[in-house]
Amino acid sequence: MTEGPEDKVLSGPRDLEPFTREAERLERAVSRRIDAEPENVERGLAQLVLTLIELLRQLMERQAIRRVEAGGLDDETVERLGRTLMALEERMEELKRIFGLRDEDLNIDLGPLGRLL
Repeated sequence: MTEGPEDKVLSGPRDLEPFTREAERLERAVSRRIDAEPENVERGLAQLVLTLIELLRQLMERQAIRRVEAGGLDDETVERLGRTLMALEERMEELKRIFGLRDEDLNIDLGPLGRLL
């Protein structure tokens, strides 16, 4: 007499088969997303760091615009703010080129909250 899968102790009921297939599908999806290649890990980390820097850069730019529009800054300070923000934007462009990133790559999807930037 041959033993079937349902006779084995570790065998699950056949009605769980759809869940098993779904779990396998999810496992394949997750394994595709987790890529432990050093160059991909480096790029992913750069993407995260540059996203945070871009978010802070945009916040600083908005704050600078508010201060300029409020009229509380002298011309020299306005000029210095402009040069600083331009230099930061140029450096961001350089870093995006180095890591092969585009603006869209920095706009992380936060799920139900929407896009970050």
